[in-house]
Parts: sequence; structure tokens; C-alpha cells
Amino acid sequence: MGRTKLLLADFVLSFMWVCSGVLLRIIVIQHLGFGHSPLAEAIKIAFSIANMFFFAFLVKITRGGAYNPLTVLADAISGDFNNFLYCAGARIPTQVVGSIVGVKFLIDTIPEVGRGPRLNVDIHQGALTEGVLTFAIVTISLGLTTKIRENFFMKTWISSLSKLALHILGSDLTGGCMNPASVMGWAYARGDHITKEHFFVYWLAPIEATILAVWTFNLLVQPAKEDNTASKSKSD
Repeated sequence: MGRTKLLLADFVLSFMWVCSGVLLRIIVIQHLGFGHSPLAEAIKIAFSIANMFFFAFLVKITRGGAYNPLTVLADAISGDFNNFLYCAGARIPTQVVGSIVGVKFLIDTIPEVGRGPRLNVDIHQGALTEGVLTFAIVTISLGLTTKIRENFFMKTWISSLSKLALHILGSDLTGGCMNPASVMGWAYARGDHITKEHFFVYWLAPIEATILAVWTFNLLVQPAKEDNTASKSKSD
């Protein structure tokens, strides 16, 4: 896919992703009339999983479009330097702009949407929370890509459940976002996108966790692959 088309896909997917979570919540709570009951939570979880399947399908048909800078960064770290510059200098900013435009669209059309995820603990605990959650989901994603690359349904199912579980674990602390672009959209709308809390918790910690997850995964998985290959060669 051409780089310009890929940037366009990133923008559109980021715009759609930041809107989808809010729209799902409004549909379940307001339009379906379930309020905040346990049934509403169950339905919201089901809708969220269906939503992640939909976006996984969009990523597939756009041949690499993404709505999360951490996904792009994880791939870029393992690639060549030119690809890293392209991802860091073009794709990630495009995703941020898409999220900002999406949030602005939501606030302009549905004023009661709220103000997005916010930090409810101190900066150190928040950074640790987002870092641990990000490390976990990046490691899971790398494992799924390595082990069950061709099975779209199983890969998306496990990934969706993992993301949802980690989001629930961190929702009361930081929002359990694991997506700097989406958080940036809401922070920009609130005017607190240049605070140290936002930078450390929602950008620096997830980026460091992503780098650490990729390096750790490569360190542990590559030797195992090489050992298996060597064992097969000897047996042959």
C-alpha cells in the first residue's frame, strides 16, 4: 500500500476509533435504555468485542492501517531506520490529528459526550499502570502475530479479550487507554495536552513499555526459534 494511502487510512481509522467507543456507550446506556445496570455492562462488552473485530477487519483491508501509535511503533522498532522515521514522523502524527479531529467532531455534534479518560492517581502510579498494561498488550500482540498469524478469528478474539480485560483493570486509575493518540484527542479538547502528567503517563510510559516489550520478546523468542531450527537440522 502506498505511503500516502496508508496515512489516509491511519487518519480515518483514528477518527473512527475515538468516535466508536463514545457512540457504543451512548447506544447502550441511552438509546437501548439499559442505564448502568450489570446487563448494560455485559452488552457493552459484547459490543466492544464486535467493534474490535470490525476494526481488525478494517486494518486487514487497508493493508496495515492503524489507529494506535503503539502498534506502529512496535513494528517500526523491528524494521529499518527509514521505516522508523516514516512511522515516527508521519504515521503517528497523522493518528494524533485523526483522534483530535474525531473528538472535536464528537463534542460539536454530541456535547454531552464527556471529557474522555483522566488520571485519577498520582503521576508515578499512573505511569506504572499505563506502562504495565502496554507491556502486556504489546507482548500478547507479538505472540499472536508469531504463533497464529493466519487465523484471523482466533487472533482477533484473543487480542480483543486481552485488550478489554486490561482496559477494565486500568479504567479506574488512568482510563486503561493503551493508546496515546486517543488520549491526546481528549486532552487537546480539555486543554491539558501539554502537561507533564499527560506526557509521562500517556506517552512516555507506553512508549518505553512498547520498546521494552519488543526487545524482551525478541530476546526470548528468537533464541527459542533458532534452537528449534538447529534441533530439526541435527535430526535431519
